[in-house]
Amino acid sequence: MSALALALLATGCGDGSAPRRAAPPADSSSPAKAAADRVEPLPGAPKSTLPVTVESADGRKVTVTSTERIVPLTGSLNEIVFTLGLGDRVVARDITATFEQAAELPVVTRAHDVSAESVLSLRPTLVLADTSTGPAEAIAQIRDAGIPLVVVKPAKELADVSARIDTVAAALGAPEAGTALKRRTQDRIDAVRKDIPGRNAQDGTAGKPRVAFLYVRGSAAVYLLGGAESGAASLLEAAGAVDAGKESGLTKDFTPITSEALAAAAPDAILVMTKGLQSVGGIDGLVKVPGVAETPAGMDRRVVSIDDGVLLNYGPRTDEVLRSLVDQLYGETK
Repeated sequence: MSALALALLATGCGDGSAPRRAAPPADSSSPAKAAADRVEPLPGAPKSTLPVTVESADGRKVTVTSTERIVPLTGSLNEIVFTLGLGDRVVARDITATFEQAAELPVVTRAHDVSAESVLSLRPTLVLADTSTGPAEAIAQIRDAGIPLVVVKPAKELADVSARIDTVAAALGAPEAGTALKRRTQDRIDAVRKDIPGRNAQDGTAGKPRVAFLYVRGSAAVYLLGGAESGAASLLEAAGAVDAGKESGLTKDFTPITSEALAAAAPDAILVMTKGLQSVGGIDGLVKVPGVAETPAGMDRRVVSIDDGVLLNYGPRTDEVLRSLVDQLYGETK
């Protein structure tokens, strides 16, 4: 992903006949009501065997001798640690880790920008980061203090979920918990996918709803259309939809929204983050973004809104994200 995309992320099929538009949410004038923002830890205390030596995504070998004080530097890493059952050992969070169990922890990372001083003041025994975490000087400062720091590859698609869980579980000395969480997560994703309308259709993109992922922040005048590398394509395709930006030929992560780009994408529905939708004044404000009102999605006010903190995490709650996406896309047509 580009630096722009990394900064941004911090802060259904038809029957093979004519294309079918996505069904609107039950109340298409406002975003769907979000479920309680909680993670579901695995039952029982995980077995943790230390020390362990693991391969960090930056090419280093890191030896972990204690997980008594864990600092995950991204929201998704916080989520995985808590879901593995080691949340009671987490002493800090990224600003995007807003789920209930972590909400009261001190914030040490914002927009992938970590405060080394804040991290070190918490006396961590293990720090988890991903390749987008910086600045490099802060990461070096944490390492120079002798703190084991494991870098995890970021997740960009559904296929990355299991590998990411494996990496974190290995660093925590809890591979058995990782295996259990991978199985539970995949089973839940599979359960959602089996109920998607027309998922077995062999008709390419014909009949599938076209969905454009828009990243919008009205307060900062940021209006972007997601392309093949935005991170949303895998979710949309798993939901039986077409990523309209990717399908229209946008090969990068994001491009500024223009009437021409939206016309080429021709989405039946628009996917946005909940806070982004709020920042432009809801659906009424979204359709005022140049070009949106002229799309099929804009004309029919078909908008799918999913919480910022989970949409592109590709972690243990991916099944919930996929379920919300499917429910809002297809409504009662399932």
